[in-house]
Amino acid sequence: MEQSNSLSVFSARKEERLNSGLGDQISVRTYNAVMLLTLMWGFLVNAVMVHYFTLPIVRLLSGVSPLWLFVGYFVLAIAGVVISARSTNPWLSFLGYNLLVLPIGVMLCLILPGVPVAIVTKALLLTGIVTATMTLLGLVAPNVFMGMGRTLFIALIVGIVAELVATFLFHYTGAAFDWIFVILFSAYIGYDVAKSQVYPKTVDNAVDCALDIYLDIINIFIRLLAILSRRD
Repeated sequence: MEQSNSLSVFSARKEERLNSGLGDQISVRTYNAVMLLTLMWGFLVNAVMVHYFTLPIVRLLSGVSPLWLFVGYFVLAIAGVVISARSTNPWLSFLGYNLLVLPIGVMLCLILPGVPVAIVTKALLLTGIVTATMTLLGLVAPNVFMGMGRTLFIALIVGIVAELVATFLFHYTGAAFDWIFVILFSAYIGYDVAKSQVYPKTVDNAVDCALDIYLDIINIFIRLLAILSRRD
């Protein structure tokens, strides 16, 4: 409960900063272009890492304990999110964004070699369809999503705790939680897209919103990979 409260406070502080409007205002078109380019940068970095650096990364980390891999990933990812959320400097927020993108790229390099290309392709296609659909809904029907923030946040925390308990205490390996998180992060895309359009139009806010949407999309892709791999 204490961890949930601290996360809630952190989320509220980020929301307050995003609404503060600190920084020079830019046009809506430029704002959305910066957000899209930031998103594309993250996916490009991940694609380059997977295509060119999978083998070196696998060799480098082959002798490292999974626990230390998790700790390293967790520290870098949380540092990136915190830096981005607390900063009003767009370049510092972009640094935080990359601190998140890089460990996720490493994780993909470790996961994808064991997954057939056909499944990866299908997961990418489905992720693209879900992302496009929820982005469109977030833009044309923002009021549907604007009040979902607290509900989605609580559902995320409950889902993470429930999955950890089911996995480590009851050794559950089914796909139920993967489906739950696909649905949850799909809703989060609509919510984050809708919220991004009401924040003051600054470069820093565009980068921060891109980070949120990037996390939504990556989580959907990874969960779809797990679902499709179980069916193979």
